[in-house]
Amino acid sequence: AVRGAAAKLGEMYENGHGTGSVVLFSTVAAAVGFPNHTAIAAAKGAIEAYTRSAAAELCPRVRVNCIAPSLSDKHLAGKIMTQDSVRKALGDAHPIPRVGTADDQAALAEFLLDSCKSGWVTGQVWGVDGGRATLRPKN
Repeated sequence: AVRGAAAKLGEMYENGHGTGSVVLFSTVAAAVGFPNHTAIAAAKGAIEAYTRSAAAELCPRVRVNCIAPSLSDKHLAGKIMTQDSVRKALGDAHPIPRVGTADDQAALAEFLLDSCKSGWVTGQVWGVDGGRATLRPKN
C-alpha cells in the first residue's frame, strides 16, 4: 500500500506536477484493535505514518492528508450486511449509530482537495467513523 502511494507521489513531485492536495485512505482498524484485521490494520497504519512524513517532506507545494473510515455501506461490507439485523448491530457499534456511506467519505475528500477551503490543512488523519476510534457507544 505504501509503495504504491510513494511511487505516485514521488512521480508527481519529480515531474513538476507537484502542487495541490493528495488524499490517501486508511481504516479505523489502524487506530482500534479489531480481531481478524491484523493485515489491513498494519498496512493502513503504514499509510497513516506515510501521510505525516510525506506531508512534512512535500509541503508547502503538496498537501497530504488521509481519511480513515469505519465500516461503510459499499460492495465489500455490503456482503456482510445482507440482513437488517446485522446492519443494525454493526451500526449500533458506533457512537453515531449507523453504518457509514460513501458520501460521508466523499464530502471530506472534497473538502481536503479544495485548496480554498483546506489550504492550511496537511499531515492529518481524519476519522470518518461515527466516533468509533475515539468514543464508545452509549448502551
